[in-house]
Amino acid sequence: MNSGLRSVGILGTGSCLPENVITNYDLEKIVDTSHDWIVTRTGIHSRRIVDDNTATSDLATKAALKALEAAGVSAKELDLIIVATVTPDMSFPSTACIVQKNIGATNAAAFDLGAGCSGFIYELAVAKQFIATGVYNKILIIGAETLSKIMNWNDRNTCVLFGDGAGAAVLGVTEEGTGILSTYLGADGEGGKFLTLPAGGSRMPASVQTVEQNLHYIKMDGSEVFKFAVRAMGNASKKALKLCNLDVNDIDYLVPHQANTRIISASAKRLKLPMEKVYVNLDRYGNMSAASIPVALDEAIRKGKIKKGYNVVLVGFGAGLTWGSSVIKW
Repeated sequence: MNSGLRSVGILGTGSCLPENVITNYDLEKIVDTSHDWIVTRTGIHSRRIVDDNTATSDLATKAALKALEAAGVSAKELDLIIVATVTPDMSFPSTACIVQKNIGATNAAAFDLGAGCSGFIYELAVAKQFIATGVYNKILIIGAETLSKIMNWNDRNTCVLFGDGAGAAVLGVTEEGTGILSTYLGADGEGGKFLTLPAGGSRMPASVQTVEQNLHYIKMDGSEVFKFAVRAMGNASKKALKLCNLDVNDIDYLVPHQANTRIISASAKRLKLPMEKVYVNLDRYGNMSAASIPVALDEAIRKGKIKKGYNVVLVGFGAGLTWGSSVIKW
């Protein structure tokens, strides 16, 4: 039965990665770690890092332009721009407004969204509602991060994990029965303490003391986040599938948040998916937070890994703690 809602899908994707590559061997020179230690525990070999003059909006803008080109959509056709990030250029104006100015999207509303590494799934869900209900026709969503700006390069437990990048997607109306079939979102604020950036907000404004105590850098309880992630990834995927009356046997391709190869492998195992149906670029880029899924999705599409008619599952988890998954009929 027709619900009266329009089908919504991804019309085009794009990504942007800094040119500067930092390998595990580079990190060996600045912190007490080793290539083998990092690879064994995370699967990461290298990551991309911006220079001092590059901000999150710069990466987001380049990814946005590539997505618009792929979609065949002009910036002036956009009704809304959402940027998911934990590393905005500044507290205000929003990074989305800066991107709007940069690409000349003069008819678009704009705002940022904060859900950590789950950000792209969250904004996908938000954008879908606007288009499905006819409020808007075309929306640009971007996951963009410059995590190197909030990294303590003396903390071997975190500095080896993260990288910079941006991924974008243009959403619009698609044929009935295609596009985003379901989205499932969740959060557990009780676990928020396991992944934080303590200072710089209203709870702990910037001061000489907060700078001296390194409170403007990422703090993470890796063990707790790992345990949470393994549960969240599989469960979120299954719930999103159930919402659109599919099951794990219907998955053609999985694009997970790129945080740790052990987490990705465990999630694939729970979903009974062979790794050849799972996209992984973590080894080259590290964890790019909100940029992780859209960059991986863009690469998978451009490499021909995702084909028309495929049931594609996107799934992620992040600070908050948050999690989310989406099922898309390509």
